[in-house]
Amino acid sequence: MALGTVTRAELGEAVYQEVGLSRNESAELLELVLNEIAGALENGETVKISSFGSFSVRRKGRRIGRNPKTGEEVPILPRRVLVFRPSQVLKAHINEALGRAEGGSATRTG
Repeated sequence: MALGTVTRAELGEAVYQEVGLSRNESAELLELVLNEIAGALENGETVKISSFGSFSVRRKGRRIGRNPKTGEEVPILPRRVLVFRPSQVLKAHINEALGRAEGGSATRTG
């Protein structure tokens, strides 16, 4: 896949290439997985994917913010936000890939 944004279509194509299902079946499988993840999050559950990371919903309380243009105080209503915490395996994999892309080692000092 090229650099940039990975789309549902590209994910479906990757499933098709790797698993050997038809393109339609691969797209349906992807939709099923994504719907299960979304449904669990909507119900307030945490979704943990081994060697990848966890998704959870966090509640944020009411607070006072500030309009950056005018400096005026503005109330920010309570809301729920989606949080993703990558696993150590994923972090290491990304750092190794970045090290290879930069032509150096994955461990940096600084």
